[in-house]
Amino acid sequence: MTSLDKPTEDTQADDARAVTEAALFEAFGGVRGMVETVLPGLLFVTIFTINKDLHLSAIAALAMSLLLVVVRLVMRDTVKHAFSGVFGVAFGVVFAMMTGNARNFYLPGMLYTLGLGLAYIITTLAGVPLMGLILGPVFKENLSWRTRNPGRKKAYAKASYAWGGILLAKCAILFPLYWWADTAQLGWVLVALKIPPFLLAVWLTWVFLAKAPAPIDVFAEMEAEEKAEEERRAAQAAERDDTEAAGGRHRREA
Repeated sequence: MTSLDKPTEDTQADDARAVTEAALFEAFGGVRGMVETVLPGLLFVTIFTINKDLHLSAIAALAMSLLLVVVRLVMRDTVKHAFSGVFGVAFGVVFAMMTGNARNFYLPGMLYTLGLGLAYIITTLAGVPLMGLILGPVFKENLSWRTRNPGRKKAYAKASYAWGGILLAKCAILFPLYWWADTAQLGWVLVALKIPPFLLAVWLTWVFLAKAPAPIDVFAEMEAEEKAEEERRAAQAAERDDTEAAGGRHRREA
């Protein structure tokens, strides 16, 4: 390696890390997405801790999640993360109201976390790691990593195992509390466990992908193939025109 090669390689590595960071922020909502995930549950447990009023706590949490969607709409920002929060809170509100048990506000989210953790593990064991299915379109590689980029598939498998392990460990803490702790205790622990495990999983994903081979941009490949096909057709058309023109000249000369 010469002194001129190293800066180029360092620059390419920095670019790869930057692309990975941007993709992870897009996929998981970034700081704003984390805040939107925490606020409704935080409001619910705060109000319930103060006055033990299930209806007021549930309505306030749902109103907060809807407000977050409205804010994103006004700012013309993507609403997928805010909408997912609305649905999660709505399920919790309905379940808590129907059963009359405030703890059940958290149960749908806990079951979702359990299911998602198992999905990460099972899909990875099946050879199709869920993290690759989530991030493949973001990196414009779709499923090319499965057969054409084994190093990247390995990184997605590691990331999926990390997510699955972290989520299942979180469930191992929350489900016993669901049965043994009161609503306020469960709520505060759940709020405390919202961001740190998420950040750990995102950081590990970044570490694995930053060291992996670059993604294969299948969209760029398709565009290049289409352009090559257009050029080939244009060349064939030009060749036909030249042949017809030459034939016309021969006929006139004859």
